[in-house]
Amino acid sequence: MPERGQTGADTISGFATYRWEAALVTLAPRFYYSRQISRRSTLGSSYISWSKIQFEWVNAMLLGSTGRRSARKYVLGATAVLLAVTAAACSSSSSSGPGTSTSGAPKAGGSLTVLEWNGFAGQWVGLDPATNTDGASDQSQMDAVFGGLFELGAHGAIVPDLATGYQFSNGNKTITITLRQGVKFTDGTPFNAAAAVWNIQRDLKSTCSCKPVWLVTSVTSTGPYTVQVNLAMPDGAFIDQIFDSTADWMASPTAFQKMGESAFSLKPVGAGPFEVVSDTLNSVLVLKRNPGYWQAGHPYLDSLTFKSVGGDESAYEAMLAGEAQVYEDMSTPSLLSQASQHFNVVNQFGTSPYDLQLNTLIPPFNDVRARQAIYYATNFAPILQHVFNNLYPATEGFTGPGGICYQPTVPGYPQYNLAKAKALVKQLGGLTVNLGTITNVVAQETTEALQTEWNAAGIKTTLSAYPITTLIAQFLSKKWQAMIQTAGAYDPAAGVGVGFRFSSVSPFSGVHDPHLDGLLNQASGTTDAATRCSYYDQAAQYIAQKFYGPFYFAFAPANLAVKGVTGPGLTSPLPSVAVVPIIPWEDVAYSGS
Repeated sequence: MPERGQTGADTISGFATYRWEAALVTLAPRFYYSRQISRRSTLGSSYISWSKIQFEWVNAMLLGSTGRRSARKYVLGATAVLLAVTAAACSSSSSSGPGTSTSGAPKAGGSLTVLEWNGFAGQWVGLDPATNTDGASDQSQMDAVFGGLFELGAHGAIVPDLATGYQFSNGNKTITITLRQGVKFTDGTPFNAAAAVWNIQRDLKSTCSCKPVWLVTSVTSTGPYTVQVNLAMPDGAFIDQIFDSTADWMASPTAFQKMGESAFSLKPVGAGPFEVVSDTLNSVLVLKRNPGYWQAGHPYLDSLTFKSVGGDESAYEAMLAGEAQVYEDMSTPSLLSQASQHFNVVNQFGTSPYDLQLNTLIPPFNDVRARQAIYYATNFAPILQHVFNNLYPATEGFTGPGGICYQPTVPGYPQYNLAKAKALVKQLGGLTVNLGTITNVVAQETTEALQTEWNAAGIKTTLSAYPITTLIAQFLSKKWQAMIQTAGAYDPAAGVGVGFRFSSVSPFSGVHDPHLDGLLNQASGTTDAATRCSYYDQAAQYIAQKFYGPFYFAFAPANLAVKGVTGPGLTSPLPSVAVVPIIPWEDVAYSGS
């Protein structure tokens, strides 16, 4: 059976770039991800094609401190551009704490309990990809059960999982995906092109906001193990966009039809490394090893349990008490400092900056002077220092240092100027703002700090905090005024990239500007990396010029693991697709009791 990372005759192409300041450093190392994956770095010959923005609506409803699963973008095969941040930038992607060594062969067997915050990944209303309205917030559970067509791994390489490769043709409007042969769902039925077509077509018809939004004209099987997706327009970012889309997860058509939607949602059947034993919604999900998993010797664990927990502090106490071995996505700086004394703490490559979203459709922010006042009254430096302990790099653009087309400084970006803010508020005859965020301690501390800063400029601020479902409803109502959220993805054209917060067609955007839409479409439509980043640079400058919403810093929460746990994203960093990485649970091992 071929190893993950082997593509045979398949042509796999793509790119991953990190831009640190203005310097691009090409690397050609050999990376390891449980299995060896070789690739070479050739900026000039890299084949890249990009197009329409795809939005994975629900996955980034929350801000950094809660963001769920991230990165699964791996660039495999023929050529890949690998550009990395400097050593200083990598400080936010480090592993600390006891037992960080991952040398030696992983130990097979054992059980692992993973804690998930109940405001995001610890809340699941079902695990059917097409009907779970929480979408990619539950990616950890979904990936464990369903696997994925592709995975995003270290340094941004596309790793084939249930698929083995892909090809672009027809001017990049046709994507042919080659599937892995010999794979079976855990109900014993075959995984093949017919099953994949059924899944993708069902996802496209889904009413979920997390469905893929490609402009698809047809999805067909062109062979027993080949799927062809035809688009109305070129989209070279198609594979980057699939990582945080429901279309990456393959469910058993036979099991779904036999069980019905409700029963399947509670106990779904996939072809991933684990299968469901029991599922208590929003509380506990118990999984056991899939003995027929396609990759020999994997998964390492005999069982995997996900438990919902009230927050960072509760999770930390449970970890100290030995009630769990992993906690995903901790964001409380003071706890991270303490946790590093007891556990492995891995900070990921940040891709998603905090964004102060302004709704330009309604007052007060349909008046540019009100937006200007917010920019000039906002000083993020003390917030980054006092709330986040300077853990994250500041940025003036919509991508972090772990993503492609990273632009930390934007020409003409409005800087903090209290005198200008006061003058604008006076011109407006006063300014009152309702500032919202997700229900989370760190997020709420951030809004409280902004309230204090804005008060100095004469801006009156009321604060609101919402659980994720209410937060989504606020956006859909279009009556919100300002929100603290994360914006940005590993690839700006994917998931919760720039279009998620700034495109006219996104329900989670406060901006409706045809010129900005044009820049984003041009960026995603070009096949040249330099040209693409140039368009994104122009978009970042235009956002600043129009005062559409200031950015803070590139956030990336940390994962905690006890000594004895090893695996990508837990003892070594992974890039984030959106806010956090996606853990490949088939590669996680635990040598403890």
